[in-house]
Amino acid sequence: MTSKYLTPEQDRDIRRWERWNRNYFILAFLALIIILVFSSQLGLSSGTSWGPLGLLLAAIVAPIIVLQLRLACPACGNKIGWQAKLMAPDQCKTCGTFLRAKGQ
Repeated sequence: MTSKYLTPEQDRDIRRWERWNRNYFILAFLALIIILVFSSQLGLSSGTSWGPLGLLLAAIVAPIIVLQLRLACPACGNKIGWQAKLMAPDQCKTCGTFLRAKGQ
């Protein structure tokens, strides 16, 4: 059985997705820490209401979900979705293609 690998262009697309995913995760993590630590000083939350803070948290987390659900195997087009955490998995579960270019 021959192993299937991505073309250099497909590999570049996967690496771009990984870069965007990693960079947004770092940005969102830092923003969440700052917002949660300073939420009462910023007037975003009080002891009785989380209204504006809840909306802000949802706005920060929603792009993470969108990024995860956008990832598809370049070889077969099947959505990889939650198989990927912060980086793309090593291999597509559907078609068996290694999600790396040959020689990398």
